[in-house]
Amino acid sequence: TGKGRKQRCRPVWPQTAKLLRHLCMELHIDLRSKVRVFQNCRATPLSRFGVRFILNECIKRAQASIPSLCSKRLHPHSMRHSTAVALLKSGVDLTTISQWLGHADLNTTNRYAVIDLEMKRKAIESIQPVESQGTCNQPWRHDDTILGWLESL
Repeated sequence: TGKGRKQRCRPVWPQTAKLLRHLCMELHIDLRSKVRVFQNCRATPLSRFGVRFILNECIKRAQASIPSLCSKRLHPHSMRHSTAVALLKSGVDLTTISQWLGHADLNTTNRYAVIDLEMKRKAIESIQPVESQGTCNQPWRHDDTILGWLESL
């Protein structure tokens, strides 16, 4: 259950599914039951604050071997954002990403549509260049009426 109390099913990578099955076996959780896998110490569903707490603890441990993490402000939403951008970079269309994120409106997903220089380069390479000669039927001629009209805009 996520934002808006909506239930969503999401596909996971096979290796993630394997880890989750292993975790459920360790915790003696029947995968067919409605018991939540991710619970807090009081056996209630993990809240967003609980997820953030766990993430912060993991980051603290990782900072010892990856000092550059000290200057980063990581939170669960940054992982969601990074996933959306990675999907976009790998060629997944924005509508699919929007559905994957559970957005009701595509405009909400548009904030992830910021593309980097590499994506721009690939976009240019994917189209045929305009021929530089022979595409115009007439050579350019100076026309004051058109220039005047353009300047009036």
